[in-house]
Amino acid sequence: MAAADIESRLGDQRSLPSRDRVEPGSCNIALGTFPETNVAAPEDPDKIATGIVDRLNNALEKKDADAVSQLFLENSYWRDHLCLSWDFRTLKGSKAVSKFVTESSSSIKIEVDHSSAFRAPHNGPIDAFGEVHGVECFIKAITNLGNGQGVLRLAQEGNEWKIFTVSTSLLELTGHEEAINARRPVGVRHGEQQGRQNWQDRRVADSKYEDKQPTVLIIGAGQGGLTAGARLKMLNVDTLIIDQEDRIGDSWRRRYHQLVLHDPVWFDALPYLNFPSNWPIFTPKDKLADFFESYVKLLELNVWTRTELKSASYDEGKKEWTVVLERRKEDGTTETRTLHPHHVIQATGHSGKKNMPTFKGMENFKGHLICHSSDFKGAKASSKCKKAIVIGSCNSGHDIAQDYVEKGYDVTMVQRSSTLVVSSESIVDIALKGLYEEGGPPIEDSDAYLWSIPPELFKAQQVKVFELVAKNDAKTLEGLEKAGFKVDRGPMNAGLLTKYLQRGGGYYIDVGASKLIADGKIKVKQGQEISDVLPNGLRFADGSELEADEIVFATGYQNMRTQARIIFGDDVADRVGDVWGLDAEGEMRTIWRRSGHPGFWFMGGNLALCRYYSRLLALQIKALEEGIATY
Repeated sequence: MAAADIESRLGDQRSLPSRDRVEPGSCNIALGTFPETNVAAPEDPDKIATGIVDRLNNALEKKDADAVSQLFLENSYWRDHLCLSWDFRTLKGSKAVSKFVTESSSSIKIEVDHSSAFRAPHNGPIDAFGEVHGVECFIKAITNLGNGQGVLRLAQEGNEWKIFTVSTSLLELTGHEEAINARRPVGVRHGEQQGRQNWQDRRVADSKYEDKQPTVLIIGAGQGGLTAGARLKMLNVDTLIIDQEDRIGDSWRRRYHQLVLHDPVWFDALPYLNFPSNWPIFTPKDKLADFFESYVKLLELNVWTRTELKSASYDEGKKEWTVVLERRKEDGTTETRTLHPHHVIQATGHSGKKNMPTFKGMENFKGHLICHSSDFKGAKASSKCKKAIVIGSCNSGHDIAQDYVEKGYDVTMVQRSSTLVVSSESIVDIALKGLYEEGGPPIEDSDAYLWSIPPELFKAQQVKVFELVAKNDAKTLEGLEKAGFKVDRGPMNAGLLTKYLQRGGGYYIDVGASKLIADGKIKVKQGQEISDVLPNGLRFADGSELEADEIVFATGYQNMRTQARIIFGDDVADRVGDVWGLDAEGEMRTIWRRSGHPGFWFMGGNLALCRYYSRLLALQIKALEEGIATY
């Protein structure tokens, strides 16, 4: 998150146009407001926090809604992930909060966390930015079902300290804790045994599923499928992951040649296994693919590659699926297996199938290449292919256009609306600074802190962060506008992360292409829809034409629900909600939570989202399997 002193060393802010486009059906939630606190730092933050927590616990134990309400500011929030309900909720206002916590079927007790200086009570910026100060601390949440954690933020109202925000996120179920650290497996069985098997014998047998059924079947072995599989394994939930690719990670290996993650390494760790200390800050696609392959081996996840789901049906009475899988063996033959998992997780990417538009004349294109960005292998210098058009102006479109320039092509990018642009430098030095950086807090602490912020307040905080980002990137943004490339600041000027959560796209993290646009090396065709494809290029709605030897559609992907319809059919797709974007409380829709169809889940997002939400998804499944929760 941005540090307050950054503002003093940045230039003047430029005014940029904003478009409030959101994912269809997604709520463009309001900007939250922070309390006005101009008081001096308290002398004893620990005493203030423990006093409030003691009073809160007393009121919660008595289920005294009035007493709970009086401890909160009128404009306050409680964000809960599974501790008080088997859902993701954010309640706003003292009365709504007190009603929610006192009427919950789950009892809860809060303890102040003193385990580190970062977690212990301290005077801090309760706006996660640096302008609004109060008392802040981590908390432990003990419920009748398990243990969680969260963050408590207090503000002073007159002479009285009150609760501004509370977050609670479930970490473990009592009696069903993860098999890690003190609960790790022994690894050997001592003494005389008939038919003794070693560890590898047991691993091979476990992965074949010849004498057992998986409890969970995951479709897709990317970061979504692997993190969910890892979390479920640690909870002793038998899980099989399948993927169509020949090798784990091939979906990354096959991407365009120059692809590198735009998020820094400190933001991208996977559960249980961090990247090595010499790992590059920005991960190349092939290194990530190899890491995924190593992740599966080291965590001993059950993954079947070269495997496709051919059919699936759900039995409401038995609460189980019947899935038919087809596996391609190395010798070219196929094997058909029928399995009966209780749960299926679609982890085929946070988006659905590729959005490849069709235009009149596409079949008559005489150039060297016309394809979707997911099928683009990389530009190749050739005397016969020197003009390229890239349709789309987000990350993939920019990366591909830059690749074309570096191979000597004459390149035009077609930008139909506006794009949020932020430099990679600003992501590292401003947007993530203080939480995700070299020498920063442990990543579990950073995640707990980040997801403790109520969505409306996070959006308001991101407005402030993006003001600093825009100042830092002012020269780049000015150059883009002069080149005819339209930029925006995201929904309600709330920046990159807000646009990603609401839309899942519409942005570019600049790693070099913006200067190429400003310098005219990547030309821009802005604001015009394509009319038809010509044998040697494109015609636009205004009648203008562009020549091209190669055309790449960097036009994104459809909603995950469309992919569910393709894979699982109408019966499933008609029951699940739209995936991605925000509900009325600001929580993500459908993904990582109950989908609307029993035993069916969506999993996806970037590595950071998968790291945090994979635990919550796995806990929901574990609770259902153990009879702790019901549909």
